[in-house]
Amino acid sequence: MIRAALIAFALFALKGAPAGAAECRNLTFEGNSYTICEVDMARDDLRLFLNDSSGAPYGFFGSLDDALKAQGLRLGFAMNAGMYHEDRSPVGHYIEEGVETRGVIDNAGPGNFGLLPNGVFCLREGRADVFATKRYLREKPDCRFATQSGPMLVIDGALHPRFLPDSSSRYIRNGVGTTADGQRAVFAISNTVVTFHEFARLYRDELGLPNALYFDGNISRLRAPGLRRSGAGFTTLGPIIGVVTPAK
Repeated sequence: MIRAALIAFALFALKGAPAGAAECRNLTFEGNSYTICEVDMARDDLRLFLNDSSGAPYGFFGSLDDALKAQGLRLGFAMNAGMYHEDRSPVGHYIEEGVETRGVIDNAGPGNFGLLPNGVFCLREGRADVFATKRYLREKPDCRFATQSGPMLVIDGALHPRFLPDSSSRYIRNGVGTTADGQRAVFAISNTVVTFHEFARLYRDELGLPNALYFDGNISRLRAPGLRRSGAGFTTLGPIIGVVTPAK
């Protein structure tokens, strides 16, 4: 019995977490609290979602989970994934299951989205990448899913040039960064109010990621079942990013 248990433990250690299980954890960096969720693109089924079969926005993680259950699936980790208008339609570029519903916006504008450079989070087969928008337009990656937001937090290892170390603008913020090889997507949400500069330093200095993109602030929400976070809230969401797993 003991030998069998040791073998089972060894196999688990070799294989890592169960298939489709994004790993979430809490950490403190420079005195600020964050929750980090890492997605392994070789293992996890990461997707973007916006509207249900009737064309109405899912709006809530629970509504999306209910829809997936009808397909024999369930929603694991999830997060809001980019800025949206009052009708929940994306402010910027959006692709879902290879279908583009909004084109790329590459000009400067008001608000955080228009604080160039902004960027695009792109999912392709077995990889995830954050592209600055100009690079995205040059390279034209064939994304199965994509969402545009802004500003970029980290661009090729450098912080966004407009971020101020002594800024007084503090919000709950969330975003995503990717490894250079595209094999990991790392999502973060602050549990305390932080500045852009502080949030970007988390990605560059603590997580060591070359490119990272801001998703939103104020309405930022996270579903992390392993940490008993449902992400429930009163405000309906626009685009949602999440890991899909078989229902058990």
